[in-house]
Amino acid sequence: MNIRLNRTLPEGHLHSANQFDHNDALDKRKIGSLSVSVVGLGCNNFGRRVDQAGTQVVVDTALEAGINFFDTADIYGGTLSEEFLGKALGARRKDIVLATKFGMKVDENKKGGKPAYVKQACEDSLRRLGTDHIDLYQFHEPDPTVPLADTLGAMMDLVKEGKVREIGCSNFSPEQLEEGEAISKKANGARFVSVQNEYSLLHRDPEQGVLDACRKLDVAFIPYFPLFSGLLTGKYRKDKALPTGTRIEAGSPRLEEQNLENVEKYIAFAESKGHTILELAFGYLLAHKEVASVIAGATSAEQIRSNTGAIGWKMSESDFKEVG
Repeated sequence: MNIRLNRTLPEGHLHSANQFDHNDALDKRKIGSLSVSVVGLGCNNFGRRVDQAGTQVVVDTALEAGINFFDTADIYGGTLSEEFLGKALGARRKDIVLATKFGMKVDENKKGGKPAYVKQACEDSLRRLGTDHIDLYQFHEPDPTVPLADTLGAMMDLVKEGKVREIGCSNFSPEQLEEGEAISKKANGARFVSVQNEYSLLHRDPEQGVLDACRKLDVAFIPYFPLFSGLLTGKYRKDKALPTGTRIEAGSPRLEEQNLENVEKYIAFAESKGHTILELAFGYLLAHKEVASVIAGATSAEQIRSNTGAIGWKMSESDFKEVG
């Protein structure tokens, strides 16, 4: 991928610098009826790379930094992420927007989008999280073996029952978003208010239709892997030894030469503007009106502070034309 110059975005696509101001509590944007911090916490490390004590530190730091959006899934940490997160939040559950997901394979009997399983998965997540409702319940990936209308119907029921406030989807195409909207309109029921797909400076697929669909359908976009597994932090540099103790190992396709070359270009561009590549990574995503919250994972308090401190760059149209 080469950095593309002279890119022009559709009118109204960008947040202008005066549309939101940075403050210690973090700016907020909307996911349906939910108000979420522009930096969220991805909880995929809990139960896998971070134990209960470490989860407590990360969650405490996130709350202190003004993060109110916590995103997990039933499969994260082999279901331990939900359990660790629920315990770490405790009575503070009421102060945050809690998102989780279902649909990916937990085990042979727990997977997919069949209506009965949707309801079972929700009950399992409620129990592990120690809560009586989920703020944003997301269908983790399409299930080609089950009509979307069936899965969505079960999710609508959960909203009616008060177990879920809003529903969303993940890894959906523009066509699938359109299908979901049509189903909800026909049923006069809850609709997908968000879609969570991979999006970063180094992975631009959502720009080929999904962001347009979000704008058309009034669906919030939640980017995952916003730092491309760490490449956009500046830790991984071309012709330099890999840092130790990080998630990317030698031979990973993430470390292909073109990606590393682009990292060097992004670092040079950011520094020419008086910023870091981390600020560029966050600023680029948050400049899009469709993006509600950038959910970056963290394994330490330091990473939380770095992420929440990296949102000061309100990118302009001219910035976009340069970065591509």
